[in-house]
Amino acid sequence: MNRQAAEHCGRGAETAACWYLRLHGWRILARRARVVGGEVDIIARRGRTLAFVEVKARSSVDAAAFALDAWRLRRVPVAAERLAPRYMRAGDELRIDAMFIVPRCWPRHIANVWQG
Repeated sequence: MNRQAAEHCGRGAETAACWYLRLHGWRILARRARVVGGEVDIIARRGRTLAFVEVKARSSVDAAAFALDAWRLRRVPVAAERLAPRYMRAGDELRIDAMFIVPRCWPRHIANVWQG
């Protein structure tokens, strides 16, 4: 898959993830939030929980989980730490989640994929 097609697929997966989160009571605060050192695909809030969500679109759940490697799990917390002051409120619980988007399956939302 070329870069342009991969970009298009990634944006579609993020849109699907946003809809799924909205249907489950989350409010989307930002998409593709970038800072020096990384990027967070989705920043969402539900109640006192502020989630930084990494989205992976692959052909299978196993492939999506495999794509969430140690390197990515180091970059997301760096970006989340730098972005948190913009979105955090007093008393918020911060966490890093993952969403796996697989064809012909419901999105899979995994809470707390990174424990620092």
